[in-house]
Amino acid sequence: MTREREGELYMIALALLESWFPILSIVAMQHIGALYTYAFALMFSLVFFLVVMKRKNRFIELKNRSAYKDLLLTSFWITTLFVLIFLGMQYTTAGNMSVIIFLQVLFSYLYFNVFGSDKMDKIHTVGAFIMAGGALLILFPNELTLNKGDLLIMLGAAIAPIANYYSKRTRIHCSSETILGFRTMLALPVILLMAWIFEPTLNADNVLKALPFVLLVGLLILGLSKIFWMEALHRTSITKLSALLAIIPVMTLFFAYLYLNEIPEFRQLIGVLPVLIGGYLLTKPIKA
Repeated sequence: MTREREGELYMIALALLESWFPILSIVAMQHIGALYTYAFALMFSLVFFLVVMKRKNRFIELKNRSAYKDLLLTSFWITTLFVLIFLGMQYTTAGNMSVIIFLQVLFSYLYFNVFGSDKMDKIHTVGAFIMAGGALLILFPNELTLNKGDLLIMLGAAIAPIANYYSKRTRIHCSSETILGFRTMLALPVILLMAWIFEPTLNADNVLKALPFVLLVGLLILGLSKIFWMEALHRTSITKLSALLAIIPVMTLFFAYLYLNEIPEFRQLIGVLPVLIGGYLLTKPIKA
């Protein structure tokens, strides 16, 4: 099996888990604040990573001083990305979130192909414009007013390629478990402090109601699926990897309809199609 195929298999497993991320998070946020949801999820994922690091003897990798610059930058960008996503999910639907975050493939193309040194092809440019058109359909509701949650998540999508770039660079020095464990250890106290300052005091009953959903987010989404992401990122390009996430918005819209009774609006259904088509065109191989 080729490294490229291994990366694709990791992405399929990732997609199955990630499609539930906005659904589980939104349910948890019905009981506790967005930052507390993120903080508690980080607690569970930290336990997960510490156990994995201990069993695989990964703590020795933290002695590699040359990795710390990229580790710190990766931690900063990933944490910022998820803060924006969790805050944004308070004001939008699970379906909208999953489609908008997929726009990271467009931003990856802009950063690494348009403004970067990667080769650019006409078909990729067409894909970028089609994708942007789909994004506008999703972002602008019938009354032509922007949802602040959608904007926060779109800002997260713009940050995602930067986080992926440093993650890919850091993966040369450290394992996925070390990168994610280090990031979680740094992020947890910061997010807890932010939640304590900016969000209402927690109610024990509400915490218990949110606990099962936060546990799943922490272990499966911020834990296991992020290892899949790092391993896939280590085996293929950032732009292709982002585009392979195209299946997630479709799965999320379907699961959100079943679990949250979120009926997709017509503009969402229309907007998803060009976003997915654009993502496909953006990742077509460039002919020599």
